[in-house]
Amino acid sequence: MTLLVRAKGILRYTPKCKAKNYIRCYSAPVAGAMPASKQKYVPTSGTYPKGFLATGIHVGVKPTNRQTPDLALLASENPCSGIAVFTKNKFQAAPVTLSRQVLERRSGEGIRAIIINSGCANAVTGKGGLDDASSMGRAVDACFQASPANTPPTQQGQASESDPSSTLVMSTGVIGQRLPISKILAAIPTVYSSLSATHNSWLLAARAICTTDTFPKLLSRTFTLPSSPGTTYSLAGMTKGAGMIHPNMATLLGMLFTDAPIPAKTLHPLLTHAVDRSFNAISVDGDTSTNDTLAFLANGAAGGNPITSLTSEDGKAITEIVTAFTQQLSQLVIRDGEGATKFVRVRVTNSPSFADAQKIASTIARSPLVKTALYGKDANWGRILCAVGYTEGLSPGAVVPEKTSVSFVPTDGSEVLKLLVRGEPESVDEKRAANILENEDLEILVDLGGGETGTGTEEASYWFCDFSHEYVTINGDYRT
Repeated sequence: MTLLVRAKGILRYTPKCKAKNYIRCYSAPVAGAMPASKQKYVPTSGTYPKGFLATGIHVGVKPTNRQTPDLALLASENPCSGIAVFTKNKFQAAPVTLSRQVLERRSGEGIRAIIINSGCANAVTGKGGLDDASSMGRAVDACFQASPANTPPTQQGQASESDPSSTLVMSTGVIGQRLPISKILAAIPTVYSSLSATHNSWLLAARAICTTDTFPKLLSRTFTLPSSPGTTYSLAGMTKGAGMIHPNMATLLGMLFTDAPIPAKTLHPLLTHAVDRSFNAISVDGDTSTNDTLAFLANGAAGGNPITSLTSEDGKAITEIVTAFTQQLSQLVIRDGEGATKFVRVRVTNSPSFADAQKIASTIARSPLVKTALYGKDANWGRILCAVGYTEGLSPGAVVPEKTSVSFVPTDGSEVLKLLVRGEPESVDEKRAANILENEDLEILVDLGGGETGTGTEEASYWFCDFSHEYVTINGDYRT
C-alpha cells in the first residue's frame, strides 16, 4: 500500500508505512533515522588496513544540517601510492580537476590523505571553486607538516607550498553553489586531530560523505597473497551514492585502501579492471554526476613483496580480490537507490564479446519502462527484449532475435522462469511471475545464444534498481 502523507509541508509518497510516523521506507527518512530494512548493511566491526586513519565531524556545510557529520578525512601514516578514476561528465567539479592534477604531478606516489565534504558539490563554481578545493587540500597538508609526531616532510613525500599537494579532495551535494570554505578550513585541524584507526571512526567517515543515502556504505576484509602466505593484508572501502548514478567511470564518491605494497603503475590497471566490472556496472537513474571519483590508496604498511605485475601470481590474486570487493561495495549503492524497492542483476550471456554484453546489460538497466514494470511487479518481458533490440554500438551479428532467450532467475534457488526461448514466447505462469517479483532481489537472464556465429561465450552483469513514486519525491525537493 502506498500512502500520500504530508510532512513539513511537502507531500511524500510513503510505501508500506504508517502515515502518522512520517517515515520513508526506501529513501532517506524525514527525521534522518535509518530505515530498519537497511540496518543489516551497516557493519558493526571491521578489519582495517595498517597505517590508515579515518574520522568524520559535523561542520554544517549545508545550512539545514544541524548535527550530521559532513566532513570526512582519511589519511595514511606513511606516503601512499594512489590512483583514481573520474567522471566523464564535461562539467567536471573543481575537486575532480584538483585531484587529477595532484595525482598527475606526483605520478601517483606520495599521497597522504583524502578530504571529503558533503552538502555541496563545488561543481560549476568557476575559478573560485577550484581555489576552494585547493585550499582544502593545502589545509590538510599543513596539518601533516605541523604534527610533531611526523618525520620530516621530505621523507614523507609531504608537499610544501611550492610542491604538489599530497591530499585528494572530494565534494558531493548540490551543484552550482560555493562551499562555505571558511567553516571548512576552520574545521580541518579538528578533523585531523580526531583521526583514529577504530571501527567507529571509519564509520563516522562513511556517514560524513552521505547525502540522500539512507545508510553509510563501508566494507572491510582481510586476505593473503601467494608470495606471502604468512602475511595478512587488509582492504577497506567506502562509497556514497543513491541517485545520479550511471557509469562513465564509477559512481559519485568511493575510496579503497589497502596495506598491501602496490605501486601506482600497478594500481592503475588493477582499478580499471575492477571498476569495469563493478562501479561501471551499476545504474540507479542513468545520470552521470559531475563529481564521480573513485580513489585507491596503498601504503604497503603490512610489508611483503611489491606487486609489480598483474600477470604474476600475486597480481592475479589481487585482481580477483579487488574486483570481488568493489562489486560488493558498489552493489550497496543499488541497495540504497533513491526510492528503490528492488535490487536487480541483469546478466547477459553467450555474447560475441564482453563489450556487447555490457552494452546490452547497461541499456536494460537504465530503461525507465523496465524499471517501472519491476516496481509495479509486472512481468512485462517485452520491455526487456525491446531494450536489447535498441542497444546502440553493438558489433554486427551480436543479437539474433531467433537465438535470444529471456528468463527470470529467482534468488531463492527455485526453478528459472522462462519467458522467451530462442525467439519464441513461453506460456508464462503469471501468478508465479508475480510471486517472484514480490521479492526484493531478482536476476534477469538474457542469453544471446552465441550471436550470429553461435560461438559467443562472453558475459557481463549489471546491477540496478527500480523506479518508484519515491524517486520523484526525493529529487523533486532535493535542494530543500
